[in-house]
Amino acid sequence: MEKLTIDAFKSMMRFALTNITERAEELSNLDAVAGDGDHGTAIVAALNAVMKAGESGVEFNEMLGNMAFGTMEESCGSTSTLMGAFFMGMADASKGDALDVKEVKNMFRSGLNMLQTQTKAKIGDKTMMDALVPAVEAIESAEGDIVEILNKGAKAALVGAEKTIAMKANFGRARHLGERSIGTADPGATSWACMFESFSKAIEQYV
Repeated sequence: MEKLTIDAFKSMMRFALTNITERAEELSNLDAVAGDGDHGTAIVAALNAVMKAGESGVEFNEMLGNMAFGTMEESCGSTSTLMGAFFMGMADASKGDALDVKEVKNMFRSGLNMLQTQTKAKIGDKTMMDALVPAVEAIESAEGDIVEILNKGAKAALVGAEKTIAMKANFGRARHLGERSIGTADPGATSWACMFESFSKAIEQYV
């Protein structure tokens, strides 16, 4: 696939919503280790708002902007704020109804850059960034078509999420546990890894 179309992107998002919904209980259980145990519920609500707001979009900038505002208007705490920032950044770097490989890379990088204005978390802090940053960096450095670069991003996100099991949390309520936060995966990293894996699988099926 040489270009990512609007319809293909919507398929990616629908598949992500389906898979994360199926894992909502698992994600909330991970969050309950040190948080308030609602991450599964929150990210499902945020993604439902994303899909509702962006489903009618016919052009990337408009669609992604609507997705950003849609999720930020949903009351999901930091989940909706951070996801909204990511989609807003993606919107800023996208135009038209189809994106080539370079434009897809720029879209994800712009999303990450915008998100990083909302959080100081970085790789190693046991947060969603442990999956998201490696995913975007892998997409940027990958060679090949849309399918290949998203596959590389998914693999990097999954590895990043797995690494959080051995990490001590430095953000959120989990940071108060200190060494006791070691031994379970971060729910945010896990959900974003699931999202990127869903993107990759959806686009393979779409071709």
